[in-house]
Amino acid sequence: MALTQVEKKDVISEVAELLSTSKMTVVAKYEGTTVKALQTLRKEAKSNGTRVKVVKNRLVIQALKATDTLKDVDTSSLQGMLLYAFNGEDEVAAAQILNTFAKKNPTLEFVGAISADGTFVSGSDVKALAGLPSKNQLIAGLINTLNGPVNGVMSGLGGNLHGLLQGLEAKAAA
Repeated sequence: MALTQVEKKDVISEVAELLSTSKMTVVAKYEGTTVKALQTLRKEAKSNGTRVKVVKNRLVIQALKATDTLKDVDTSSLQGMLLYAFNGEDEVAAAQILNTFAKKNPTLEFVGAISADGTFVSGSDVKALAGLPSKNQLIAGLINTLNGPVNGVMSGLGGNLHGLLQGLEAKAAA
């Protein structure tokens, strides 16, 4: 069923809002993917703050033109049956959830991504980004790296203090 003019304007304004608040909008072809699989993808994506939408490319292009920072985005790749994954919290979360889904459903293929500053990133670059650890994993790794020397010093001091106490006990007993 075709959308009315009012419904189209509503969709354009909703997509424009999602595009402007998203740190990275990932674009993927979904031709051949079942409806049930797409419903599963939407549920999985919701768990990490990603919103997946299937919108007509023409409406997305109009939404891009309506957004000041994104009006100069190259839209030549926005052709065919595409889905859009938006995430306003993490740059790579949308790519990661789609990459995980694509491993089980090879019909999903990255087309590219639109960054918050209005750059169109190629599909191969998005796939590389999807392989990166998440923001929380990077923070945990950094904290662990910074804690390494502290833990080493504490172990050394603990060992030296234990040896000192044993020496004092030996002197006191003698």
